[in-house]
Amino acid sequence: MKRREFITALGGAAAWPLVARAQQRVPVIGYLSGRSPDAEAPIRVPFLKALGESGFAAGRDVAIEYRFAGGQDERLPGLAAELVGQQVTILVATAWPSAMAARAATATIPIVFTSGLDPVQLGLVASFNRPGGNATGVFVVGSELGPKRFELVRELLPKPGTIAFVANANSTGTPLQIREMQAAAQAVGQSLLVLSVGTEEQVDKAFSAMAERKVAAIIYGTGQFFQVVSDRLVALAARYRIPALYEWREFVTAGGLMSYNTDRNEFGRVAGTYAGRILKGDTPADLPVVQSVRFELVVNLKTAKDLGLEIPPTLLARADEVIE
Repeated sequence: MKRREFITALGGAAAWPLVARAQQRVPVIGYLSGRSPDAEAPIRVPFLKALGESGFAAGRDVAIEYRFAGGQDERLPGLAAELVGQQVTILVATAWPSAMAARAATATIPIVFTSGLDPVQLGLVASFNRPGGNATGVFVVGSELGPKRFELVRELLPKPGTIAFVANANSTGTPLQIREMQAAAQAVGQSLLVLSVGTEEQVDKAFSAMAERKVAAIIYGTGQFFQVVSDRLVALAARYRIPALYEWREFVTAGGLMSYNTDRNEFGRVAGTYAGRILKGDTPADLPVVQSVRFELVVNLKTAKDLGLEIPPTLLARADEVIE
């Protein structure tokens, strides 16, 4: 088969289409993300590194077809179907909405996922130890960390006024997150303002509402939309001078105050290793789902100084990374 080169959606990386698997010159990975290309980098970079260490360098030993939904989960089913229609060798889905879209699109193409919701409860796998079907990957404990983030903000501000919980209106996991945060607040008599946003216009209105209520701090829920508009969230928090605790460390390195979550480098690396193993012949049914167990607290002291805050020594002592 004569090789035809074409440019993929990300950075002009070269890929080669299939005619039939037996005729492939290189395998093709369909990479499906609900984020934007920039927001995906913290996962994509360690994924590609681990894939290369497994013997599959992108553009040489394997081609990658990227699809990004830009924070709009409703686009994922169409993008997944598009990749399946190209007869990719394997699908990589880097969040539970992407994983669900991939699983709905194919019951035969191997899927490697990362998921912030229990993959057994979602129906992605039969069990953690023996997934059983065509999917396996990493269970990332993320959406269940709201109460812990609440505790961290309370430690930062021992006598805060109202705390705002800003939830992702585009996520089906949001109602559970709101209930957990409300329960945590009620347990200690904390005033909590709940806001749901799903567009940049709604983000702007939410900050106006928070300024009017004079909230003492913000805690963000989980969701890929927030990652897509991360620069805007950090800039608005600085403009309104509101301390904020975010989902991922990239918010903090960009100027946010604090973050608490799992280590995305870890699960990006696991996804890359699993993709490599499947390309070598392993089946998803026999690869146990890995649970991400490393958590990291990141604090930006420069931002704290700009906000006139003093980070308690007990909190700093537990920080995995302090940005000065």
